[in-house]
Amino acid sequence: MIDRRIKFRHIQCFVEIVRQKSMKRAAERLFLTQPAISKTLKELEEILGASLLVRNRAGVSLTRQGEVFLHFAEMSVAALQQGLDGVDKIGRGGKVSLAVGALPSVAARLMPEVAHDFSELAPEVTLQITDGPHGYLIDLLRRGSLDLVIGRLGQPETMQGVSFTQLYNEYVEFVVRKDHPLLADPDMRRIGEWTVIFPPEASAIRPLVERVLIAHGVGDIPRKIESVSGAFGRNHARTSDAIWIISAGVVANEIADGSLVRLPFENSITMGPVGLMTRPDAQSTPAEQVFRLAVNAVVLRLGL
Repeated sequence: MIDRRIKFRHIQCFVEIVRQKSMKRAAERLFLTQPAISKTLKELEEILGASLLVRNRAGVSLTRQGEVFLHFAEMSVAALQQGLDGVDKIGRGGKVSLAVGALPSVAARLMPEVAHDFSELAPEVTLQITDGPHGYLIDLLRRGSLDLVIGRLGQPETMQGVSFTQLYNEYVEFVVRKDHPLLADPDMRRIGEWTVIFPPEASAIRPLVERVLIAHGVGDIPRKIESVSGAFGRNHARTSDAIWIISAGVVANEIADGSLVRLPFENSITMGPVGLMTRPDAQSTPAEQVFRLAVNAVVLRLGL
Protein backbone atom coordinates (compact mmCIF):
# COMPACT_ATOMS: atom_id res chain seq x y z
CA MET A 1 0.00 0.00 0.00
CA ILE A 2 1.33 3.46 -0.93
CA ASP A 3 2.22 5.59 2.09
CA ARG A 4 -0.30 8.45 2.33
CA ARG A 5 2.52 10.86 3.18
CA ILE A 6 3.99 10.61 -0.33
CA LYS A 7 2.78 13.57 -2.38
CA PHE A 8 3.22 14.46 -6.03
CA ARG A 9 5.74 17.17 -5.08
CA HIS A 10 8.03 14.47 -3.64
CA ILE A 11 7.99 12.52 -6.90
CA GLN A 12 8.36 15.63 -9.05
CA CYS A 13 11.35 16.95 -7.08
CA PHE A 14 13.15 13.59 -7.13
CA VAL A 15 12.71 13.18 -10.88
CA GLU A 16 13.84 16.73 -11.62
CA ILE A 17 16.97 16.41 -9.45
CA VAL A 18 17.96 13.30 -11.38
CA ARG A 19 17.25 14.95 -14.74
CA GLN A 20 19.28 18.06 -13.90
CA LYS A 21 21.98 16.13 -11.98
CA SER A 22 22.00 19.07 -9.59
CA MET A 23 19.96 20.17 -6.59
CA LYS A 24 20.51 23.80 -7.51
CA ARG A 25 19.39 23.50 -11.15
CA ALA A 26 16.39 21.35 -10.15
CA ALA A 27 15.33 24.00 -7.63
CA GLU A 28 15.55 26.68 -10.33
CA ARG A 29 13.48 24.61 -12.76
CA LEU A 30 10.76 24.07 -10.15
CA PHE A 31 10.91 27.67 -8.86
CA LEU A 32 11.95 26.50 -5.41
CA THR A 33 14.79 27.40 -3.09
CA GLN A 34 17.62 24.90 -2.70
CA PRO A 35 16.82 24.30 1.00
CA ALA A 36 13.17 23.61 0.06
CA ILE A 37 14.05 21.00 -2.55
CA SER A 38 16.60 19.40 -0.19
CA LYS A 39 13.94 19.18 2.50
CA THR A 40 11.46 17.59 0.06
CA LEU A 41 14.00 14.94 -0.99
CA LYS A 42 14.84 14.22 2.65
CA GLU A 43 11.12 13.77 3.44
CA LEU A 44 10.76 11.28 0.57
CA GLU A 45 13.80 9.28 1.67
CA GLU A 46 12.54 9.18 5.27
CA ILE A 47 9.12 7.96 4.16
CA LEU A 48 10.67 5.25 1.96
CA GLY A 49 13.29 4.36 4.55
CA ALA A 50 16.02 4.39 1.90
CA SER A 51 18.62 6.75 0.43
CA LEU A 52 17.81 7.54 -3.19
CA LEU A 53 20.63 9.92 -4.12
CA VAL A 54 24.25 10.48 -3.18
CA ARG A 55 25.84 13.92 -3.54
CA ASN A 56 29.30 14.12 -5.07
CA ARG A 57 31.53 16.60 -6.91
CA ALA A 58 29.77 15.86 -10.19
CA GLY A 59 26.38 16.65 -8.64
CA VAL A 60 24.25 13.71 -7.59
CA SER A 61 24.15 10.00 -8.38
CA LEU A 62 21.51 7.35 -7.84
CA THR A 63 21.73 4.60 -5.25
CA ARG A 64 20.45 1.13 -6.18
CA GLN A 65 17.15 1.94 -4.47
CA GLY A 66 17.05 5.23 -6.34
CA GLU A 67 17.48 3.50 -9.69
CA VAL A 68 14.49 1.25 -9.00
CA PHE A 69 12.33 4.11 -7.72
CA LEU A 70 13.25 6.40 -10.62
CA HIS A 71 11.79 4.00 -13.21
CA PHE A 72 8.31 4.14 -11.69
CA ALA A 73 8.54 7.80 -10.68
CA GLU A 74 9.31 8.89 -14.26
CA MET A 75 6.40 6.87 -15.64
CA SER A 76 4.04 8.42 -13.09
CA VAL A 77 5.16 11.98 -13.82
CA ALA A 78 4.99 11.47 -17.59
CA ALA A 79 1.51 9.92 -17.48
CA LEU A 80 0.19 12.62 -15.18
CA GLN A 81 1.71 15.44 -17.22
CA GLN A 82 0.17 14.07 -20.42
CA GLY A 83 -3.26 14.02 -18.85
CA LEU A 84 -2.91 17.46 -17.29
CA ASP A 85 -1.72 18.97 -20.57
CA GLY A 86 -4.78 17.57 -22.32
CA VAL A 87 -7.15 18.88 -19.67
CA ASP A 88 -5.49 22.29 -19.80
CA LYS A 89 -5.91 22.53 -23.58
CA ILE A 90 -9.59 21.67 -23.38
CA GLY A 91 -10.08 23.90 -20.36
CA ARG A 92 -8.90 26.93 -22.30
CA GLY A 93 -11.73 26.33 -24.75
CA GLY A 94 -14.47 26.28 -22.11
CA LYS A 95 -15.57 24.58 -18.90
CA VAL A 96 -14.94 20.84 -18.86
CA SER A 97 -17.04 18.30 -16.95
CA LEU A 98 -16.75 14.57 -16.35
CA ALA A 99 -19.90 12.56 -15.53
CA VAL A 100 -19.19 9.48 -13.41
CA GLY A 101 -21.61 6.84 -12.16
CA ALA A 102 -20.68 5.25 -8.84
CA LEU A 103 -22.24 2.05 -7.55
CA PRO A 104 -22.82 1.94 -3.78
CA SER A 105 -19.74 -0.25 -3.23
CA VAL A 106 -17.47 2.61 -4.36
CA ALA A 107 -19.61 5.69 -3.67
CA ALA A 108 -18.96 5.40 0.07
CA ARG A 109 -15.44 4.03 0.24
CA LEU A 110 -13.54 5.02 -2.89
CA MET A 111 -15.16 8.12 -4.40
CA PRO A 112 -14.50 10.65 -1.60
CA GLU A 113 -10.74 10.11 -1.89
CA VAL A 114 -10.85 9.87 -5.69
CA ALA A 115 -12.80 13.14 -5.88
CA HIS A 116 -10.24 14.81 -3.61
CA ASP A 117 -7.27 13.64 -5.67
CA PHE A 118 -8.99 14.48 -8.95
CA SER A 119 -9.86 18.01 -7.82
CA GLU A 120 -6.20 18.63 -6.96
CA LEU A 121 -5.00 17.29 -10.31
CA ALA A 122 -7.67 18.93 -12.48
CA PRO A 123 -9.32 21.77 -10.52
CA GLU A 124 -10.84 23.27 -13.70
CA VAL A 125 -12.88 20.12 -14.40
CA THR A 126 -16.34 19.77 -12.84
CA LEU A 127 -16.83 16.23 -11.54
CA GLN A 128 -20.47 15.10 -11.69
CA ILE A 129 -21.18 12.00 -9.58
CA THR A 130 -24.37 9.95 -9.90
CA ASP A 131 -24.97 6.94 -7.65
CA GLY A 132 -27.49 4.15 -7.99
CA PRO A 133 -27.93 0.46 -8.81
CA HIS A 134 -25.99 -1.27 -11.57
CA GLY A 135 -28.77 -1.46 -14.17
CA TYR A 136 -29.67 2.21 -13.80
CA LEU A 137 -26.08 3.45 -14.17
CA ILE A 138 -25.25 1.16 -17.09
CA ASP A 139 -28.34 2.43 -18.92
CA LEU A 140 -27.17 6.03 -18.40
CA LEU A 141 -23.71 5.03 -19.65
CA ARG A 142 -25.09 3.46 -22.83
CA ARG A 143 -27.21 6.55 -23.52
CA GLY A 144 -24.18 8.81 -23.16
CA SER A 145 -25.41 10.55 -20.00
CA LEU A 146 -22.38 9.22 -18.13
CA ASP A 147 -18.77 9.13 -19.31
CA LEU A 148 -17.90 6.11 -17.21
CA VAL A 149 -19.19 3.97 -14.34
CA ILE A 150 -17.15 2.60 -11.47
CA GLY A 151 -18.37 -0.39 -9.52
CA ARG A 152 -18.85 -4.12 -9.43
CA LEU A 153 -18.99 -6.18 -12.62
CA GLY A 154 -22.56 -7.13 -13.51
CA GLN A 155 -23.98 -10.30 -15.00
CA PRO A 156 -22.97 -11.04 -18.65
CA GLU A 157 -26.35 -10.04 -20.06
CA THR A 158 -26.09 -6.60 -18.42
CA MET A 159 -22.55 -5.95 -19.68
CA GLN A 160 -23.14 -6.25 -23.41
CA GLY A 161 -21.64 -3.29 -25.25
CA VAL A 162 -19.68 -2.18 -22.17
CA SER A 163 -15.91 -2.32 -21.64
CA PHE A 164 -14.67 -3.29 -18.16
CA THR A 165 -11.25 -2.62 -16.60
CA GLN A 166 -10.76 -4.41 -13.28
CA LEU A 167 -9.35 -2.55 -10.27
CA TYR A 168 -9.76 -4.98 -7.34
CA ASN A 169 -12.00 -7.74 -5.92
CA GLU A 170 -14.67 -7.33 -3.26
CA TYR A 171 -16.94 -9.51 -1.11
CA VAL A 172 -20.56 -9.14 -0.02
CA GLU A 173 -20.97 -8.76 3.74
CA PHE A 174 -23.78 -9.50 6.18
CA VAL A 175 -23.67 -6.75 8.82
CA VAL A 176 -25.65 -5.92 11.95
CA ARG A 177 -25.55 -3.48 14.82
CA LYS A 178 -23.21 -4.30 17.69
CA ASP A 179 -24.88 -6.48 20.36
CA HIS A 180 -27.25 -7.94 17.75
CA PRO A 181 -28.74 -11.22 19.10
CA LEU A 182 -27.50 -13.20 16.08
CA LEU A 183 -23.88 -12.48 17.04
CA ALA A 184 -24.24 -14.80 20.02
CA ASP A 185 -25.06 -17.75 17.74
CA PRO A 186 -24.24 -16.80 14.13
CA ASP A 187 -26.09 -19.09 11.73
CA MET A 188 -27.02 -17.88 8.26
CA ARG A 189 -30.12 -20.08 8.26
CA ARG A 190 -31.57 -17.88 11.04
CA ILE A 191 -31.49 -14.56 9.18
CA GLY A 192 -35.17 -14.95 8.28
CA GLU A 193 -36.00 -14.34 11.95
CA TRP A 194 -35.25 -10.65 11.42
CA THR A 195 -35.85 -8.01 8.76
CA VAL A 196 -33.26 -8.24 6.00
CA ILE A 197 -32.12 -5.27 3.89
CA PHE A 198 -31.69 -7.06 0.58
CA PRO A 199 -30.15 -6.00 -2.76
CA PRO A 200 -32.86 -5.34 -5.39
CA GLU A 201 -33.15 -7.07 -8.77
CA ALA A 202 -31.21 -4.34 -10.62
CA SER A 203 -28.16 -4.58 -8.36
CA ALA A 204 -24.98 -6.34 -9.46
CA ILE A 205 -24.70 -8.35 -6.23
CA ARG A 206 -28.23 -9.79 -6.23
CA PRO A 207 -27.33 -13.07 -8.05
CA LEU A 208 -24.32 -13.58 -5.78
CA VAL A 209 -26.40 -13.10 -2.64
CA GLU A 210 -29.03 -15.54 -3.89
CA ARG A 211 -26.28 -18.05 -4.67
CA VAL A 212 -24.73 -17.87 -1.20
CA LEU A 213 -28.14 -18.19 0.48
CA ILE A 214 -28.96 -21.30 -1.56
CA ALA A 215 -25.54 -22.78 -0.71
CA HIS A 216 -26.28 -22.36 3.00
CA GLY A 217 -29.80 -23.72 2.84
CA VAL A 218 -31.56 -20.42 3.46
CA GLY A 219 -35.15 -20.45 2.23
CA ASP A 220 -37.63 -17.62 1.80
CA ILE A 221 -37.01 -14.44 3.79
CA PRO A 222 -40.44 -13.23 4.97
CA ARG A 223 -39.43 -9.70 6.04
CA LYS A 224 -37.37 -8.10 3.33
CA ILE A 225 -36.57 -4.49 2.40
CA GLU A 226 -34.98 -4.16 -1.03
CA SER A 227 -32.60 -1.20 -1.23
CA VAL A 228 -29.03 -0.25 -2.17
CA SER A 229 -29.26 3.10 -0.39
CA GLY A 230 -26.22 3.47 1.82
CA ALA A 231 -27.84 6.22 3.91
CA PHE A 232 -30.93 4.11 4.60
CA GLY A 233 -28.99 0.92 5.26
CA ARG A 234 -26.58 2.53 7.72
CA ASN A 235 -29.28 4.25 9.74
CA HIS A 236 -31.70 1.32 9.78
CA ALA A 237 -29.10 -1.33 10.58
CA ARG A 238 -27.63 0.72 13.43
CA THR A 239 -30.99 1.47 15.05
CA SER A 240 -32.78 -1.86 14.63
CA ASP A 241 -32.21 -5.62 14.50
CA ALA A 242 -32.22 -5.60 10.70
CA ILE A 243 -29.54 -7.60 8.87
CA TRP A 244 -27.96 -5.69 6.00
CA ILE A 245 -26.58 -7.59 3.01
CA ILE A 246 -24.31 -5.23 1.08
CA SER A 247 -20.95 -4.92 -0.71
CA ALA A 248 -18.00 -4.65 1.66
CA GLY A 249 -16.96 -1.24 0.36
CA VAL A 250 -20.25 0.34 1.41
CA VAL A 251 -19.73 -0.54 5.08
CA ALA A 252 -15.93 -0.55 5.33
CA ASN A 253 -15.86 2.62 7.45
CA GLU A 254 -18.67 1.45 9.74
CA ILE A 255 -16.99 -1.91 10.34
CA ALA A 256 -13.71 -0.12 11.04
CA ASP A 257 -15.26 2.20 13.65
CA GLY A 258 -17.36 -0.58 15.21
CA SER A 259 -20.78 0.96 14.59
CA LEU A 260 -21.64 -2.10 12.47
CA VAL A 261 -20.33 -5.64 12.83
CA ARG A 262 -19.89 -8.24 10.10
CA LEU A 263 -21.48 -11.61 10.74
CA PRO A 264 -18.85 -14.38 10.45
CA PHE A 265 -20.52 -16.12 7.50
CA GLU A 266 -18.67 -17.92 4.72
CA ASN A 267 -18.90 -15.47 1.82
CA SER A 268 -16.10 -16.50 -0.55
CA ILE A 269 -18.49 -17.22 -3.42
CA THR A 270 -19.69 -13.60 -3.32
CA MET A 271 -16.28 -12.27 -4.35
CA GLY A 272 -16.44 -10.27 -7.56
CA PRO A 273 -14.39 -7.72 -9.49
CA VAL A 274 -14.83 -3.96 -9.13
CA GLY A 275 -13.66 -1.77 -12.00
CA LEU A 276 -14.21 1.00 -14.52
CA MET A 277 -16.92 0.61 -17.18
CA THR A 278 -16.99 2.63 -20.39
CA ARG A 279 -18.53 2.59 -23.86
CA PRO A 280 -16.04 0.82 -26.16
CA ASP A 281 -16.71 3.29 -28.99
CA ALA A 282 -16.11 6.36 -26.81
CA GLN A 283 -12.74 8.10 -27.12
CA SER A 284 -10.97 8.61 -23.81
CA THR A 285 -10.77 12.32 -22.97
CA PRO A 286 -7.91 13.98 -21.07
CA ALA A 287 -10.26 14.51 -18.11
CA GLU A 288 -11.07 10.79 -18.06
CA GLN A 289 -7.36 9.91 -18.22
CA VAL A 290 -6.63 12.07 -15.18
CA PHE A 291 -9.62 10.53 -13.38
CA ARG A 292 -8.21 7.05 -14.04
CA LEU A 293 -4.88 8.16 -12.57
CA ALA A 294 -6.68 9.38 -9.45
CA VAL A 295 -8.63 6.11 -9.14
CA ASN A 296 -5.52 3.96 -9.50
CA ALA A 297 -3.65 6.06 -6.95
CA VAL A 298 -6.45 5.71 -4.38
CA VAL A 299 -6.80 1.95 -4.98
CA LEU A 300 -3.09 1.52 -4.31
CA ARG A 301 -3.19 3.82 -1.29
CA LEU A 302 -6.05 1.88 0.29
CA GLY A 303 -4.38 -1.43 -0.46
CA LEU A 304 -7.39 -2.84 -2.31
